[in-house]
Amino acid sequence: MPMPLVARKQLFRFLTESYVVGKIAYALKISFIFVAILFVDAVQRMLRITAEAEAAKSANSGVNHASTEVNIAARKFYAQRNTYLTGFCLFLSLCMTRTIQILVHLVHTEEELGTLRAKTASGSSNLVEEVEDLKAALQRKDDDIAVLQSQARQQAAEYDRLTGEHQKLSGSADKRVD
Repeated sequence: MPMPLVARKQLFRFLTESYVVGKIAYALKISFIFVAILFVDAVQRMLRITAEAEAAKSANSGVNHASTEVNIAARKFYAQRNTYLTGFCLFLSLCMTRTIQILVHLVHTEEELGTLRAKTASGSSNLVEEVEDLKAALQRKDDDIAVLQSQARQQAAEYDRLTGEHQKLSGSADKRVD
């Protein structure tokens, strides 16, 4: 059953930051170590019983004792059952630990996403205003450049006119060619 983000956030914040949950997690880690020891013991017992069964079969090659066979089969069954149960407990505890880590990471990532979206939403209006201000400043600069270019053309035309007049006046006095 999916939970809303707020409820998940509160739940996982409680699970990750609570003192009591920390103590419970510590106790579960210790019990995990005990289950691991029981798993190793069950595997050793299963191997030992299997070896005993093989030795009994080879020693009693012609004689079959029903009670001995039933006893060995029962001990083998119990050893295998204990191996499977402890192995399954170890596997599930590892899966649950990893699942909880993934969920906590998911909640933190969703929190970061929410803050980034909020910053983007508030920042986008600021960015729009900033873009408009920059466009207005660019338009003023373009207008200034157009005014400067027209002034430069007018000054060039005035310079050419004055140079022509100067050449007319000084051209009659001295006929020097540049």
